[in-house]
Amino acid sequence: MEQRDMIRMANQIASFFNGSGPDAAVKDAAEHINKFWDPRMRQTLLAHLARGGEGLDPTIIKAAGLIKPPRMEAA
Repeated sequence: MEQRDMIRMANQIASFFNGSGPDAAVKDAAEHINKFWDPRMRQTLLAHLARGGEGLDPTIIKAAGLIKPPRMEAA
């Protein structure tokens, strides 16, 4: 997944939930990403957040600690 696409999608999620208040938006955005993003997408997002999260909505940055890292599967 291209980084710009991941940023756009994450920001769309934040935009959707931002109307529900800051605390609920953070929780709901993280829950949505955990439920619907595949492990590779979450890994890309978490790596971008670890580098500072440039371009991401503040809701997604605040949700970073609630986003589940993908489990490493045995090959």
